[in-house]
Amino acid sequence: MKYLNYRSLLTIFLIFSLTTLKAMAQTGLPLPRFVSLKSEKVNLRHGPGKRYPIKWILVYKHMPVEIIAEYKDWRKVREWQGSIGWIKKTLLSGQRWVIIRKGSQTLRRSRRTDSRIIAKIGKKVIGKLKKCTISWCRIQFPRYTGWMRHNQLWGVYPSEKYK
Repeated sequence: MKYLNYRSLLTIFLIFSLTTLKAMAQTGLPLPRFVSLKSEKVNLRHGPGKRYPIKWILVYKHMPVEIIAEYKDWRKVREWQGSIGWIKKTLLSGQRWVIIRKGSQTLRRSRRTDSRIIAKIGKKVIGKLKKCTISWCRIQFPRYTGWMRHNQLWGVYPSEKYK
């Protein structure tokens, strides 16, 4: 009887451990995670290697991409419009950037909805991620720096805190 109880507890512990652990990449970094492109022209391939055909050419320097898998020196990524493919890790940077995904979004002086509007930032504009609280992020765009809510951006997770 004791044997069955011990075995049952061990099974429950293993199931709990496997379901609560965050996925870890072969690099030891969490999956998924956001990174950015190092250059203005990056090939998104069908598979992890140069022998695989190019699916898309990504043309926005600093564009955020989400790493969802790793294989040796290649990273499987999702870009802001939903396309998935493989990029050589040397073409990626750990710097965090975000992109405006939809329409024109409001950039505010502080992290309050009644705060003064600094600018309207258009679709596809990329900004450097400076800081995030649970629902707001401070972003540096080419001409303006201010605050936006997480749901206005792509390149940051809901409720993610950053720096």
